[in-house]
Amino acid sequence: MRDVYEKIDGGVAAPEGFRAAGVSCGIKTNARLDLAVIASDVPASAAAVFTTNLAQAAPVLVSRENFRRSAGRMRAVVVNSGCANACTGIDGMQHAQEMVDLTAKTLSVEPSAVLVASTGVIGVKLPMENIGRGIGDAVRALSRDGGPAAARAIMTTDPFPKEVAVEVHSDAGTFRVGGIAKGSGMIEPLMATMLAFVTLDAAVEPPLLQRALKAACDETFNAISVDGECSTNDCVFALASGVAGVTLKEADYPVLVDALRQVCEPLAIGIVRGGEGATKLITIRVVGAQSNDEARRTARAIANSPLVKTAIHGGDPNWGRLVAVMGRSGSAFLLARAAVRIGPVELFSNGTPFDDRSPDAAVYLKGTDVQLEVDLGTGGSGTSHMWTCDLTAEYVKINAEYRT
Repeated sequence: MRDVYEKIDGGVAAPEGFRAAGVSCGIKTNARLDLAVIASDVPASAAAVFTTNLAQAAPVLVSRENFRRSAGRMRAVVVNSGCANACTGIDGMQHAQEMVDLTAKTLSVEPSAVLVASTGVIGVKLPMENIGRGIGDAVRALSRDGGPAAARAIMTTDPFPKEVAVEVHSDAGTFRVGGIAKGSGMIEPLMATMLAFVTLDAAVEPPLLQRALKAACDETFNAISVDGECSTNDCVFALASGVAGVTLKEADYPVLVDALRQVCEPLAIGIVRGGEGATKLITIRVVGAQSNDEARRTARAIANSPLVKTAIHGGDPNWGRLVAVMGRSGSAFLLARAAVRIGPVELFSNGTPFDDRSPDAAVYLKGTDVQLEVDLGTGGSGTSHMWTCDLTAEYVKINAEYRT
């Protein structure tokens, strides 16, 4: 049987055994949603990928410790937006732990079975009275219809919520995977994204789920960049309830990875499409590398090049900027055999420019979805991809005024 993936509604609460809610507790202004709870009705297998930034926020440290203590069995995730609770010292650690404790008490579960995440301004303390009230409100509001509200509650500068759910029909049986994500700026995770939460109702042992989540993240959340910045709060959590009655074992690993990717990839692309000030989604494909790792290195260099990103924003088919990035990316590169394509238009190959084709490329760049393909010219079979966005004046404005 060929695996079939059917898109469904419900987001993170679409899989059986999960409920979610998003509420306003006053962290943000104008009564915007700013606190979410995702709960499993049963002990769920769990996996996590955390930021590689050495400046790690209090919720990251508390969640890491809870994973260690619980041996990968979780019951809930509590998330706030509007305040990152990062670089907040002992008070920040106490506040993150208090979020865990309040959620655990309200749900009548062990504190070690609760994960916590925060996103927003660095260096600001959480208003714990508001948080406590919000956790109570969120737990009372938990429902199978709460996924969309949870997706909105984790947003900061995101222009739209990001949620995906699929029903998977496989040889192992039918199960569901759902997820939500946030992230608009400070995005180059090197592991995940600012925040993402994935649920599935198949039964999966924690070690297998951990391997699969990392593999899925490597090709999705780890393949995006808005601005080349790695946050203090990045994390991806996955919980598997097993309520669907389907068990995924080692032989089902490819199905599990692919199922997770069916949710993680559109969430990751949504983060880039909604990048701060973005007007264009850019898909970068690198071929002709000596290895996949070298291809990824070059793709990442292109994705983070301000010169490339501003050229795409301005509709300028400046292939020379791409060649320059290819040459300084640190990957093996042969200029005499390299090539650059913007959409369907080849502008440079085998040492020869084709500037007479630039008008066609300029017309192509007027679109909102742009594809770049470069060949490093080594003759190798290494390939990779990245998603990024253009760099605009609006990005500068948003980040110049973020705290004020």
